[in-house]
Amino acid sequence: MKHSTKFALVLGLGILALILEFIFHFPLAAQIIITAVGIVISFSMLLEMIKTLRAGKYGVDLLAITAIIATLAVGEYWASIVVLVMLTGGDSLEDYAAHKAGKELQTLLDNSPQTANVLMNEHLTVKPVDEVLVNDQVVVKPGEVVPVDGVILSGTSIFDESSLTGESKPANKSLGDDLMSGSVNGDGAVTMKVTKLAADSQYQTIVKLVKNSEAQPAHFVRLADRYAIPFTLVSYLIAGVAWFVSKDPVRFAEVLVVASPCPLILAAPIALVSGMSSANRNGIIIKNGTAIEKLATTKTIAFDKTGTLTKGILAIDKIKNLPPFSETEFLSLTASAEQQSSHILARSIVKASDPHSLMPVSHIKEVTGMGVTAQVDDHQIKIGRKRFVTDQNFDSPSQTAIFVAIDDQFAGYITFSDQIRPEAAVTISQLNKLGIQNTLMISGDQKATADAVGKQIGISKVYAECLPEDKITILKDQEDHLRPVTMVGDGVNDAPSLTVADVGIAMGARGSTAASESADIVILKDDLGRVARALSISKYTMKIAKQSVLIGIFICIGLMLIAATGIIPALLGALFQEVVDTVTILWALLAHRNSTQLKQIIAEQKNN
Repeated sequence: MKHSTKFALVLGLGILALILEFIFHFPLAAQIIITAVGIVISFSMLLEMIKTLRAGKYGVDLLAITAIIATLAVGEYWASIVVLVMLTGGDSLEDYAAHKAGKELQTLLDNSPQTANVLMNEHLTVKPVDEVLVNDQVVVKPGEVVPVDGVILSGTSIFDESSLTGESKPANKSLGDDLMSGSVNGDGAVTMKVTKLAADSQYQTIVKLVKNSEAQPAHFVRLADRYAIPFTLVSYLIAGVAWFVSKDPVRFAEVLVVASPCPLILAAPIALVSGMSSANRNGIIIKNGTAIEKLATTKTIAFDKTGTLTKGILAIDKIKNLPPFSETEFLSLTASAEQQSSHILARSIVKASDPHSLMPVSHIKEVTGMGVTAQVDDHQIKIGRKRFVTDQNFDSPSQTAIFVAIDDQFAGYITFSDQIRPEAAVTISQLNKLGIQNTLMISGDQKATADAVGKQIGISKVYAECLPEDKITILKDQEDHLRPVTMVGDGVNDAPSLTVADVGIAMGARGSTAASESADIVILKDDLGRVARALSISKYTMKIAKQSVLIGIFICIGLMLIAATGIIPALLGALFQEVVDTVTILWALLAHRNSTQLKQIIAEQKNN
């Protein structure tokens, strides 16, 4: 039975009992109705409590059950019905609060694209989105939702990406710009080339993350449940002493009536769901409450460099080609091999090349942390690190570079100018203000380049020339007093690191599906400043969650001590109990709003 149904049933029967006793003067009938309802609800709660215990969790339902039975046993049946109404009403309020706090996440699921207008032989064919293939051409009409990820081939329009990135301002898109599935087209039709299958596209990735965030329980809720044992023991102790001293069993019922379990049952999960919803409004998906708790207490934050601390697209600085390949042929073959890669350097190469020069690519194989191999126009291409591509000895360029071999012959290299994100230095400064003094940069780039970037933005320690396994070792080797450790990255190479870190944060706007799925937190907008926002939201959420639990507990203990003296009648105590419940639930909902600290961070980032 749903909580709202239970609440309506108890409230309705309570009103019936009220009419029977005070209008028709049938107090016995009223008592029988309330007693029957109390026994049924208590039995239902007992079954739920047993299931909770079997799942390895602790609960405080026993207090509520005892209070109902005790008030019925001593004839305080009106106090019992008040407890029942407020208890079932509190459960209904929990459902409402969770729905209200999570409605931004649910919007993603409700707007999932279903079909696409595929251009075939100059005719449009409507296909289910799951049947759209990579390199298909799709027409997105005005007002339609972009069905899959792609790149614009023709047309210009504005796109609303707010449900994906949290950015309210529409983005202008034209030839060569990327489109994310789930964004909404404005007033112009565009033709796009599909770059990812529906299952791998941005929108479906986010849907998976949202479903995971709803399915995975929060560690702090289990931690709150642990308060149940001492709280229950203290409640029974106070009630037992009051009964022993007064010799009156009514005193036992009066104490337990004000022993409200709602601060433990409702407050913490409502605060966590509210915090996750607040993060979503800021373009951040936090998968579960565990991530909030760990991020709130994190001591070290490590960053990947390329694509994370630097801009999303690096500019080609120099092309060094060797005979017999001309510069044009060298760039064309390299770009063709990289055209399906999401790596930041690959995107730069493809963008710098002539779209008409790109050739079909096949047999693509990615070697994590080293590079890729592919077949292009009867040529075997190998692209990546120097040691992956060639054994030749020569002075490597000091800048970020990729090396290329064609048909097992070293053919040259391409260097890139590494541009630091404008928000990087401000983000590091904000993290320091939030209590993060140990910031790391773990990069596969050369030491000179990495050191220069780290010094410019204020990173505490720089690790350069690291393979994925090196990143994992560095994260694991952090000392205990520097934990929890958070890792921020964007690409396939970062996926293992994001998994190993206590908290993994993926820059999901440009990053790979692998990185997003490995992470605990995904930033949907290509904005490093959201890392500081995520930390601020987590700290504020945990602060509110703990406050709501402790406020409820201390008020309840105070009321129990007063009730032990006999000052508070059972009926009045039942009403006091629900005041406590309401206070703690409303306090927990504060996590849904932007804190003063978060507003300051957002203002500082906008002014940067």
